Amino acid sequence: MDLSLSEAEIAFRDEVRALAASAFPDGEKFDRSRAHEQRWHRALLDRGWAVNKWPVAFGGPGWTPTQSFIWEREMMAAGLPTQVGGMGPGMLAPILFAYGTPEQQARFLPDILHDRVRWCQGYSEPGAGSDLASLRTRAVLTGDHYVVDGEKVWTSGAHRADMMFCLTRTSDEPKRQDGITFLLLDMHAPGVTVRPIISIDGRHMFNGVTFDGVRVPAGNRIGREGEGWTVAKGLLTHERTGQAFVSLSLDMLARIRLAASELPGSDGGSLMDDAGFAARLGWAEVELQALAMTELRTLSEVEAGGAPGAQSSMLKLKGTDIVQRVTEFFVECAGPYAAPWFPETAGQSQTIGPDWAQPEVTRYLEARAASIAGGSDEVQRNIIAKHVLKL
Repeated sequence: MDLSLSEAEIAFRDEVRALAASAFPDGEKFDRSRAHEQRWHRALLDRGWAVNKWPVAFGGPGWTPTQSFIWEREMMAAGLPTQVGGMGPGMLAPILFAYGTPEQQARFLPDILHDRVRWCQGYSEPGAGSDLASLRTRAVLTGDHYVVDGEKVWTSGAHRADMMFCLTRTSDEPKRQDGITFLLLDMHAPGVTVRPIISIDGRHMFNGVTFDGVRVPAGNRIGREGEGWTVAKGLLTHERTGQAFVSLSLDMLARIRLAASELPGSDGGSLMDDAGFAARLGWAEVELQALAMTELRTLSEVEAGGAPGAQSSMLKLKGTDIVQRVTEFFVECAGPYAAPWFPETAGQSQTIGPDWAQPEVTRYLEARAASIAGGSDEVQRNIIAKHVLKL
């Protein structure tokens, strides 16, 4: 595997940097406001990069995996999102490519491309998180509609979503996976109730969602009835491959080094001069570089026509472990200034301590869920044991 960039890839990297600089000139920082999201999305649309992982046939730029790798690194360095539109472009769209009918593709993909409709994921339920096959949300076909009753939990962004891609049970088969169906559900339909779940970092990102007689057109079913488990596995593979968090961890490690170099250590020098701290930080960097090489190897195989498969679980498992440990360094650096944000007063507006203390300790709290989201560590180990080690 050749890890050096070609001349064409270096030119692409420079083009990416130029686009970021033109959208937010003179050092202006992206602030995650809706206005900034819209400005960045418009710049991406104009350049043809709004849905940069989509195939050319569906309006994407047809990037190679290496170009996608460069894009993610450069966006992290610039403080910009890799795409705008939530879960639609990167999670639902690949499912529509693979399993959607031409009519469904024509109906849903343009709204995803232009960020007119936001999507959330309806998978986990009370009692059916890691054991997703135990889900009990019921969908009964009545005429040309499914009637849905049940409950979902830990639904990210449901309070802002227009639609949900949802797993439902349509039959009770001996093999539980065979009775699951994949539906696209209107979040504004009668019978949908969203209640907030405030997480430990003080933010409202998660929700509980209940369905009481919600009517879903049969035309919103993706794939055949009972095929939802197959569809869901394909979606989770895409999700887990993106949870290596290499770009995020590289960015955080650089900022940790800067913060630690400005903090006092135990022997009169800076914290970075402390041998114990430097050794632990160095070991995390070694593991992260190994993970980055694994990600590159996976991308190389995909570029050659392969699929991530169980490797996505390995990337996700190690990536979440590293990102959690890296966030712990910020808490250590913050010292007593971490206390105001942990956890009772998280989200307060008063700044105490270094400017980075509040956002980074908040990120530490958020990262505790990384080893659960997208499938717990235990689930990832089982997948690796079965499909890689053949146990």
